[in-house]
Amino acid sequence: MKTPYKNIYNVLKLNRFIVLFVIICSFASSTFSVWIAYNTHQKSLKSAFAINTDGSIIPLKLVTQKENFKVEALAHLELFHNYFYNIDASNYKQNLKKALWLGNSSVDNLYRQKKADGVYNRLLQYSLVQKVSTIQSTLIENNSVYNFTTTTIFKINRGSITDTYELISSGNLVIVARNFPNNPHGLLITNYFENSLKKIPNSE
Repeated sequence: MKTPYKNIYNVLKLNRFIVLFVIICSFASSTFSVWIAYNTHQKSLKSAFAINTDGSIIPLKLVTQKENFKVEALAHLELFHNYFYNIDASNYKQNLKKALWLGNSSVDNLYRQKKADGVYNRLLQYSLVQKVSTIQSTLIENNSVYNFTTTTIFKINRGSITDTYELISSGNLVIVARNFPNNPHGLLITNYFENSLKKIPNSE
């Protein structure tokens, strides 16, 4: 007995259903893969990884990284302003040398300008003592560029007379390789500028 032929229309309908089913499954699989890749990418943007001493991987959150960066940036600015402005006849060469490691040519140019203006000669001639009282910095991130403004209060002792000054300076911070002990925070001050300097009346 011969096997009867199947209805050609039923066969085509079944094949069409199978093809449609495969296409839907492929689309769903591709969509799921894209979602997994996107989700993984987003998580990776919020995390960094470090290698522990035992070889294990330690996840570090980006938020923590930013918080740590802010702490290091403020410490870097405080260190620089202390070195650059907390000077007297006995330590100014050593302090300024340390300060120049923390900034680029804009800091060096300011140092040379002060030197040409006789600032450090007067320091030696009159045995002046310039002592920093407070350093307050604000840090703003703008498209991965870090801008800072620092207010430095310092006093200049001229023997029996002590004058107090307020200096407002600004610039940018860029990330560089750490160089201990010259640049322990791995940051560099650029576009440094002294915006204003004014004398503050001493309170009695």
